This record gives sequence, structure tokens and C-alpha cells, in this order.
Amino acid sequence: MSPTASPVTVAPAPTPPVAAAGAPAGRDPFFDNAKYLAIVLVALGHAWQPLTYTSQAATALYYTVYAFHMPAFILISGYFSRSFDMSPAKVKRLITGVVVPYLIFEFGYTYFQHWAEDDAPPEPVSLTNPWYLNWFLAALFVWRLTTPLWKVIRWPVPVACVIAVLAAVSPEVGNDFDLQRVLQFLPFFVLGLHMRREHFELVRRRWVRIAAVPVFAAAIAVAYWSPPQLNTEWFFHNDSAQGLHESAWTAPLVLLALFAVAAVLTACFLAWVPRRKMWFTALGGGTLYGFLLHGFLIKLSRWWEWYDAADWIRKPVGEVLVTVLAIAMMTLLCTQPVRRVFRFVMEPRMEWAFRKK
Repeated sequence: MSPTASPVTVAPAPTPPVAAAGAPAGRDPFFDNAKYLAIVLVALGHAWQPLTYTSQAATALYYTVYAFHMPAFILISGYFSRSFDMSPAKVKRLITGVVVPYLIFEFGYTYFQHWAEDDAPPEPVSLTNPWYLNWFLAALFVWRLTTPLWKVIRWPVPVACVIAVLAAVSPEVGNDFDLQRVLQFLPFFVLGLHMRREHFELVRRRWVRIAAVPVFAAAIAVAYWSPPQLNTEWFFHNDSAQGLHESAWTAPLVLLALFAVAAVLTACFLAWVPRRKMWFTALGGGTLYGFLLHGFLIKLSRWWEWYDAADWIRKPVGEVLVTVLAIAMMTLLCTQPVRRVFRFVMEPRMEWAFRKK
């Protein structure tokens, strides 16, 4: 994910509405908890990015989060896409829950920028060039459509990894629909498609929970003391090796290494996700709302230079405050009142647009 882009389910995968009081019967609190915590990490990554220019500690946390938060989100999205079968009901849901929000937010983000940046030349609306966070909806649309393919072929995850590597050495892929990201993140979606509930149970073991602590500590330490010449643009999966001014032969090595790191950190993250119903469990059903809506505030903070309003913002106390505000912002945007206001955009009822049975 790029510094100007970020997931969550995850990304966030669109899920049925849930009651504000908690997860309804039939929903597993673990997955709602995981989606909420993953989307909070998305917000933290975006909020910490401006702090990386002056704080090595913020930089270490930023790159640690970016190493796994979108893979974790996409894996969960794949897990909840297992039932997609190109049936009329599922295609209808894909249109109303992914395509329509994509179109609305593509216009919304563009005209919001026109309003917020009076002195900037207006950008034209482009339906083939996802604006900021809209890349995830484009990716989810492609991934969902290809779900039947991944269900029937042999060795789906290795095939998806090969496709990701081929994309990373092919600058000809281009930027339409952020196809580089779509293809380079594909292995995590395919992996999620083929996971079962018992696979998630494996990380509940006590030794995994204990091991997660030193693993995350080591990841942060490596990010803190990483050499300056390290090309961190690889983390965002939005360009080919040639586009990053790297040799093509490095793409397989770097991508497979990043996949391994993301898998380990995702397992550690899931190991610490609560299994029982928590105060934030119901918020897991609103992660797509939080993901797309928080983009307006994140962009506004850049355009209006909030981080330069006072020197103390880039001091430790300011970094803590930014962290707390990012968590509060994402939590609020996933709540039931916000979802009721924006449901006509995110989950529109469009019976008029479809044939009756």
C-alpha cells in the first residue's frame, strides 16, 4: 500500500450490517474483532506517515504495520469470499457493495479535493485510475470475480504467487485500476479463500501468543535500524521492480521475502485478537465505512498542513496524541450512527436496477 493509499477487510470486505449492541447470532466475534483491529492499524499507518520525516520511532512502527496490515485484511476478505459463486444474488451484492461505492467515492474524492485545494488545478474524474483508497474496491471486484477460478485449479496459492511475481517484473501492467496492487496482493486473497476455521484456531495456541511478542519486537527493531538505502517502496506493492529503479531479478526475492514476513506477522497479529465478544466487536461490521470515510480526513490533514500547525505535534507527546486521535477517528467512523447515515452510499438498495426472478 502506498503512503497515499492503505485495506482493511479489510480490506475490508463488505459484510452484512450488525446491531450496535454486539455481534448478532451466527457471527464469530473473532473475525469482527480482527477486522476492527486491522482497520485501526490502517488508520494508524496513515496517521503516522507524516511523522516519519522527523521520528525514527514513528518510522519503525509505520513500516512494521505496513508489512502486514493489508495482507491480514485481504486474507480475511478472501476468507469471507469463499461463498462467492457468480450466482445472481452474489453478483448483485458485488455490484451494490463494491461497484456502486467505487463509482460514488471516485467522484466524491475528486470533488472533495477540488473543494479542499482551491489553488490546485482540478483533477479530472477517472474511473480507471482509482483515487487514493478506492484501489481496494477495484481489487476486491477483480478478486471476487476470479474466485471460482481459484476454487477449481490445483495449487492456487503458488499460482497466485507466480502471478504476483510476474506483475512485479512487468512494467507493462500499467496503472489502470491499480493492477499492480491487485496482482501483487492476490496471494493473500487466494490464501484466505482456502483457509478454514481450524486454520485460524492454530494461532490460539499459547506458544504462538507468547512467540508473537518477541517476533513483533524483532520486526520493530529491524525497521528501526534498517539501512537508509533500503527501498521501502516495496512495501506498498504499487509498482514494478523497474518502476522502483531495481533490477528485475530482485522482484522474486523481495516479494517472496515480504510474503513470508507478512504471513508471520499476520499470524502473530491474529494470535492476539480476542475470541470473545468485546466492546468493539460490533464495529467489525463497519470496517469498509471506516476505511473509505477516513480517507477524507487523512487527505485534509495533508492539504491543510495540520502536522505543521505546531512544533510539539512532531514531539513524543504529539505522536501519542496523533495515535489516540487516529484510533478514535476510525472507531467513530465504524459506529452504527455513521453507518446509518452513509448506508445509502455503501450498501444501497437498488432493486430497480435488477431483473426480478
